[in-house]
Amino acid sequence: MNQQKQEVDPGVAYILWAFGFMGFCGIHRFYTGKITSGLFYLFTLGFFGFGQFVDLFLIPGMTKERNLRLMYEAAIESRNNSPQVTLVQKEIDPMLALLKAAAANNNVLSIGQAMLATELPMEEVDELLKKSLKQGLAHVDNDETTGAVRYYFDV
Repeated sequence: MNQQKQEVDPGVAYILWAFGFMGFCGIHRFYTGKITSGLFYLFTLGFFGFGQFVDLFLIPGMTKERNLRLMYEAAIESRNNSPQVTLVQKEIDPMLALLKAAAANNNVLSIGQAMLATELPMEEVDELLKKSLKQGLAHVDNDETTGAVRYYFDV
């Protein structure tokens, strides 16, 4: 069932609104998907005429809201009817993630920042940092103000 939903046209809604002068109030509300208030308008003659008059100004918003709803429903329907495609996430090299994080933090990282950047457990981050030291990508030192261990990268 690949039926495309029709758009709601404000011009048609205004024509249906005009039927309120003949006693058929609220038809425009049925057209814009507001069934409950459409029934209310039908039985109260457009909420005694006041609601019908106010809708003169509300029709553009009602049609826009209905069109957005129809687009959303069509997107959900097409997603549900399409075959499931599994996306293979591209594995990001942890060392590359570490270097990008260092570049974003003025080339200085703590172990905690490295864990956040790579989303790896402490043991793996520790091994990764040791590897970066061996490869000459970084050197370790203490922060001048706090004395905490920091890894300074050459990026």
